[in-house]
Amino acid sequence: MSKDTTEIRPAGPGARPRWFGSAEEIGALLRRVGYLAGQHACGVLDLADRLGKPVLVEGPAGTGKTELAKSTAAMTGARLIRLQCYEGLDEGKALYEWNYSKQLLRILADHVGVARGAGSWADLEAGIFTEDFLLPRPLLEAIRSPEPVVLLIDEVDRMDMEAEALLLEVLSDYQVSIPELGTVSGRQIPMVFLTSNSSRDLSEALRRRCLYLHLDYPPAEREREIVRTRVPGISEHLAEQLTAIVASLRQLDIKARPSVAQTLEWARTLLSLGAETMDAGLVADSLRMLLSYQSDIELASAKLTAGQL
Repeated sequence: MSKDTTEIRPAGPGARPRWFGSAEEIGALLRRVGYLAGQHACGVLDLADRLGKPVLVEGPAGTGKTELAKSTAAMTGARLIRLQCYEGLDEGKALYEWNYSKQLLRILADHVGVARGAGSWADLEAGIFTEDFLLPRPLLEAIRSPEPVVLLIDEVDRMDMEAEALLLEVLSDYQVSIPELGTVSGRQIPMVFLTSNSSRDLSEALRRRCLYLHLDYPPAEREREIVRTRVPGISEHLAEQLTAIVASLRQLDIKARPSVAQTLEWARTLLSLGAETMDAGLVADSLRMLLSYQSDIELASAKLTAGQL
């Protein structure tokens, strides 16, 4: 079988035109789309932009890892391509697969010609393994897109170790090796974010290809600022009270700590109810919006009754 090699190769990992001028610019642009990033996070994004390297963002669930990638796409106007990882993910969902239905139609259409001696089976086989029959999935689609792309590889720690190997060639050389077709190289180097909740250790090979960023739950002062930014109309007093309560809940020995998204949803709910201040009854009634396990709710209720929350 003959192999065609598509070579549309970027000059190298640092060849992509820079998206930003400085870390300060990144912080200002993110703020415009409602994401309040810390100085360290902006510095890592600036370095990733300079080097053309992916960013591995680790931290507890609900700390804004996915939202950082989404906000980067929003502030740049780039297309967001998302690969949601899960156990059992394979190359057919992550990289590419062949359009078997279209290939079958081509075989049926050409079968009569082969039978009459118009061509060999090898010619027919070579004709169905071309780019016309290739279905790009998120990873291949991102590097071959003609427009700027932010590639989000979400919850990469949920992938199998074997599937994690699929990422290595894409993130180092921005190309994909297809046995039937050859090496398909990218038109661009996207801005890449990998998120992980640290449910398992990622391989050293994957980590070496990335810049590392850890995002933890924000301190109460920053979360209050996030609430004021994302929930227009809420008072400073109410924002301060609810973020202090959320911070206290996260200090408890519970199964699932409240995420920033849950804090924002609680703030919007309180605002819609016309609440102006927090009391024990309102907090007790709100625990199910912040906690997802009955054991966590019971523990928080006991602490609230004892005046320890």
